[in-house]
Amino acid sequence: MFTGIVEEIGAVTAVEPSGDGVRLTLRAPLSVSDAGHGDSISVSGVCLTVVDQGDDWFTADVMKQTLDMSTLVDVAPGRAVNLERATAAHGRLGGHIVQGHIDGTGIVREVRPGAQWSVVRVGIPHHLAPLVVDKGSIAIDGVSLTVSAVSPAAEAEPWLEVSLIPETLAATTLGRAEAGTPVNLETDILARHVQRMLAFRTTENPAATAASTERGSA
Repeated sequence: MFTGIVEEIGAVTAVEPSGDGVRLTLRAPLSVSDAGHGDSISVSGVCLTVVDQGDDWFTADVMKQTLDMSTLVDVAPGRAVNLERATAAHGRLGGHIVQGHIDGTGIVREVRPGAQWSVVRVGIPHHLAPLVVDKGSIAIDGVSLTVSAVSPAAEAEPWLEVSLIPETLAATTLGRAEAGTPVNLETDILARHVQRMLAFRTTENPAATAASTERGSA
């Protein structure tokens, strides 16, 4: 588990085919300072497992499903990435609960610079729109952010906005984002659980109905 507080900006140094996936090598001096084989590191929001490492780098395998779901699908050497080590059980929850299991990708539509911050509008897939609420939490490229505005429910092309403070602009790759930049999205785990439970409430399930009836008559 992560908290969405990026610890360093790393870089992809090598991409090698590995079956229907790829093996990535990333420069990450802080992230590997206390990492071991099998540890989890969030790479721009994607939870990856350390399979090899050196003094300032680590290697991880990325399977096809992850490539298809994320911006890593076209990753190449030289790409800057946000890095965060898994949080310790006794650590501070500085952001929000982030699993590193992204829901899909969005596209930066607009960046509006301000005197002290920038407002970024991100176009999101229709199926994710119900999971995003104003003042709720969202992880964008692994960065824990508060949603500052959302599109109306009837919007043909849904979007969300986040406001980035100077620290976020300087300490993450979002400070380099511009219109057209693809980003990884992970919605709030609590919203996903609620959506799943409501799906069972609104979908006819004969087995569940029968079991409920039996309990009620017992």
